[in-house]
Amino acid sequence: MDTETFDQFLEQLERYVRERLIPAEKQVIADDKIPDEIVAEMKEMGLFGLTVPEDFGGAGLNTTQYAKVVKAMSYAAPAYRSIFSINVGMFNSAIKNGGTDAQKAKWWPRIAEGAIACFGLTEPGSGSDSAAMATTARPDPDGNGWILNGTKRYITNAPHAEVALIMARTEKDALPKNAHVSAFIVPMDTPGVSTGSPDEKMGQSGSHISDIMLDDVHVPGEALLGGETGKGFRFAMMSLDNGRISVGAASTGYARRALDSAIKYANERQAFGEPIANFQLIQQMLSESWTEIYAAEAMMADVTARVDRGENTVKHAAAFKVFASEMCGRVVDRVVQIYGGAGYLAEYDAERFFRDARIYRIYEGTTQILQLQIAKHMLREYAAGV
Repeated sequence: MDTETFDQFLEQLERYVRERLIPAEKQVIADDKIPDEIVAEMKEMGLFGLTVPEDFGGAGLNTTQYAKVVKAMSYAAPAYRSIFSINVGMFNSAIKNGGTDAQKAKWWPRIAEGAIACFGLTEPGSGSDSAAMATTARPDPDGNGWILNGTKRYITNAPHAEVALIMARTEKDALPKNAHVSAFIVPMDTPGVSTGSPDEKMGQSGSHISDIMLDDVHVPGEALLGGETGKGFRFAMMSLDNGRISVGAASTGYARRALDSAIKYANERQAFGEPIANFQLIQQMLSESWTEIYAAEAMMADVTARVDRGENTVKHAAAFKVFASEMCGRVVDRVVQIYGGAGYLAEYDAERFFRDARIYRIYEGTTQILQLQIAKHMLREYAAGV
């Protein structure tokens, strides 16, 4: 999308967030569900196909533009981002990086129209440790397809997704590294696919996660992403870079919302005959929060520009996600402190901000796993003389 058109779209989106999505947050929280009419509006706006090429019905956004959209959407309740971000940041990225022409032609138009996708990597016994993956895909003896068995856990959008990208073990051993994992495009209405009840969570009402159970699920040969075994993990990791940028952008947008709320509250709340915004230690918390959000915004601009230039951004995407998610945690903690006793009450937004933000430091790679990943890349670069 050209810059002028995108700027107009972003301006309209920011207005939609403030005038439509934020006023509906109480209903989303009460019902633990985004209203159907809002989901329909989001599909009509093209949010489910932001990065799908225009020739296939999408908006064709680059990564810089996509991150700006995520940040704008994340000023409202996190559920609004969750319902479309898997489509755009992970499923579509995997199709783009590893899909065959036939898979792109089949799935890109559906995603652009609003088919909801999910991403099946994590399992009860494995997350970042792909060597422990237990889900299997074995060749179908009656044809050229595959039979999948296993369980995936904590899968965002699973309860209402129409399609899943499932990582499964196609070889017993993990040599060469991660070559035992392949990726499969699995429609959720395929016989043998079922989901558990949505998990009850600490926060992020309206965003649903659940297990996916695969019981002798037969898929055709064309379901194998890229048409080759042993490349699924690489495709997954490449798409996780986009997912981590999405979480970083979401953390940054939500931190901005929390800070704006704290500024408003600090100017309205009176103590000792004046607004608490006049107190220097309140000002310190506000200024520290603004400074950290600014730093995250600068990181976002840098890493997305690198992606759009075609650079390897594994380390940079991980660093942005780590900093932004940890930053958001610090900001919402300060916001609760600024609200004081009111910050501990569900009646006020600060309590919800605190609960909602906690997951950002966990999914798409915990802070600790990503710190290890960053360090490994640093050491490899040192050894290579980079």
